[in-house]
Amino acid sequence: MEMTIAGDEYDDEAALAVFDFHESRGGVCGLVESGVTKVPPLFVTPTAPISTAAGAAFVAPTVDLLLPRSHVVALVGAAARSCGLFQVTNHGIPAVTIDSALSAIRAFNEQPLAARSAYYSTSPTGAATYATIPIPLPSAGQPANAPLLPWRDSLSLRLHDGAAKPDLDHLPKACRDALLEYHRSMTGLGKEIARLLSEALGVGAEQLERATQLQGGLMQCHYYPPCPQPERVLGSRHHTDGDLFTVLAQDGLGGLQVRLDDDEDDDAAWLDVVPVTGALLINIGDVLKVVSNDNYKSVEHRVVIKSTKEARVSIALFFKPAKLDDSHFFGPLPELVTQEMPARYRSLTWPELLDYRKELGHARTSVDKFKL
Repeated sequence: MEMTIAGDEYDDEAALAVFDFHESRGGVCGLVESGVTKVPPLFVTPTAPISTAAGAAFVAPTVDLLLPRSHVVALVGAAARSCGLFQVTNHGIPAVTIDSALSAIRAFNEQPLAARSAYYSTSPTGAATYATIPIPLPSAGQPANAPLLPWRDSLSLRLHDGAAKPDLDHLPKACRDALLEYHRSMTGLGKEIARLLSEALGVGAEQLERATQLQGGLMQCHYYPPCPQPERVLGSRHHTDGDLFTVLAQDGLGGLQVRLDDDEDDDAAWLDVVPVTGALLINIGDVLKVVSNDNYKSVEHRVVIKSTKEARVSIALFFKPAKLDDSHFFGPLPELVTQEMPARYRSLTWPELLDYRKELGHARTSVDKFKL
């Protein structure tokens, strides 16, 4: 079966294949459990994603949060400016909390099909949605350089800081307690990371949170099953995150890659990010790139599948502005706009940013449109 994309629509055959896949309610795990030996066309990427030079790897800067605060602030600022991501150790989150959350996601996805399919839905409603989330299509006239589906199943949780929503009882029992404890612990860490990033900008520890009303309400728990042909699929298409920053916990299998080179056509520029035991990865997003007036970078990244035998598990907690409607604007912090460094971006709203990301198909830097 050959599938093409015209403008922003699937052709009929592809649309039917996607529909049938979702109707099975088995996700990618279901394909693996069925004994598939070849990757279905829905998942095939036009070019092999695992194309980094032999041994090419990137060890993200590591910041020990127990160092003197002035050292921590300096290291955080240097990493955010130079590459847009860093790892934190001695972060205060018990290892058992992180390990329990990752294990709970693995256990949820490795339940019998009947147990997990009850939660499968492509409509993001309520506190939890479980699905193989389609890779957003680019707008008309842009190249279709990604498969229609990632080799990944995701449990997405929409939570509020500090208080449980009434429908949290509908979270899967197999992982509910572990994930809620993980989110509770991570919320405090996220606020501390915001203070460090704000201090490193020289605007005071509270300014970043004050200007954006930071919240960590969206948590995506990803399960990347083993693949019989890992070179033919993507776990996640190349993109930048749209939030202020993301806190990522992952197992030791690897698969996250970053492109620190701006050459979009140079596939060898992709580098494997080496997992560090016990560390959490902090990834700068597009909102913080704007608010910092380009002082901080929003790094482009993707996920490739590394194994034909083992599954990878990760949990991404996204810290974004709490003010999400059309009347609330954010832009470069006034303290960072000077005659020597004028504002690089106009003020914009969260819906504007999301709409443009959708137009781009979740690809490349999504804030260039708003540059002055």
